Amino acid sequence: MSLLIIVVSVFVLMELSNVLVMYFKPGSTMANSVGVFNAWEKSKQDPEIHDFAKYLVNWVAGTKLIFLSLLTVIIILGDPVVQFFGVLALVVSISTFYWRLYPLIRKMDSEDQITPKNYSRTVAVMILVMIVFFSISLVLQYLGIA
Repeated sequence: MSLLIIVVSVFVLMELSNVLVMYFKPGSTMANSVGVFNAWEKSKQDPEIHDFAKYLVNWVAGTKLIFLSLLTVIIILGDPVVQFFGVLALVVSISTFYWRLYPLIRKMDSEDQITPKNYSRTVAVMILVMIVFFSISLVLQYLGIA
């Protein structure tokens, strides 16, 4: 089993836990669910807004599930070239976090809209670590080392 498959498998399991929490306990603060956003509790005061928030949370969970399903197929059925380019696409798509989501979560964090404080940094570092591990596994596979 290649390092690439191991790294992607760990990612799939980790993200699957996020999907399950978003579907069944969206208000949780575990597994990067939306309970860290103070607005989640505030949205409960307005049923229309809360339904919209729940819709968006479930939409994100469903999108992640599609993504994870495709990654699983790539891991199981893809040849090494398909796996390589699948993970390369994963690196590019995950990197977009720093374009739109990170500035927004950093702003909300600085305005005390997230509990715990500095959660945006935690998420940014976690995503950077994922990108680094994927990139290292890509380089090692390209070089034929792993």
